Amino acid sequence: MRFLRLLLVLSILVLLFASQGARFLTVDDPQKSDVIVVLAGDTIVRPARGLELLRQGMAPRLFFDAETGRIYNSHLTDIAQQYIQDQPDAAKLAVCGITGHSTFAETTDVERCIEPFHPHRVLLVTSDYHTRRALSIFSHRLPQYQWSVAAAHNPAQFGNNWWADREWAKVAFDEWMKLIWWEAVDRWK
Repeated sequence: MRFLRLLLVLSILVLLFASQGARFLTVDDPQKSDVIVVLAGDTIVRPARGLELLRQGMAPRLFFDAETGRIYNSHLTDIAQQYIQDQPDAAKLAVCGITGHSTFAETTDVERCIEPFHPHRVLLVTSDYHTRRALSIFSHRLPQYQWSVAAAHNPAQFGNNWWADREWAKVAFDEWMKLIWWEAVDRWK
């Protein structure tokens, strides 16, 4: 009987933790900074959130990370540059070409792009589910900067009630595995 009660209590605790798992992944605490960096990945919601923060005066300059690869006959950095040229505040915007294919590797390219501006505070913009891990990786890999993060929310991709949508569940599971791997393995390399 005692075992069944313990199992019931543990099951309830696991369910409570799991129900809040998606909320834990999200950190949305943008701070006024010297530069904004929109991480590579999403090309609609993240850039829009970055521009919104720039226009709110959160920083005087914004970098869009774009992979240096190609899609069909176009370089992705050229596509990003064209996007910038179409913006009314294009003079405050720049493309940061990245060669890394992970958040861990992206830190090296971001440092190369922002270093000439000698920032002290940097605001990251990324998808809401990616904010906690991105903030942890950048803070660990580039401790010379003060980091904050803004969440770009795309309801088609992720939501706090992760169990209510198949796509949300896949994203939550994938991000939890990446966060656990970062905290247990990559952080200590």
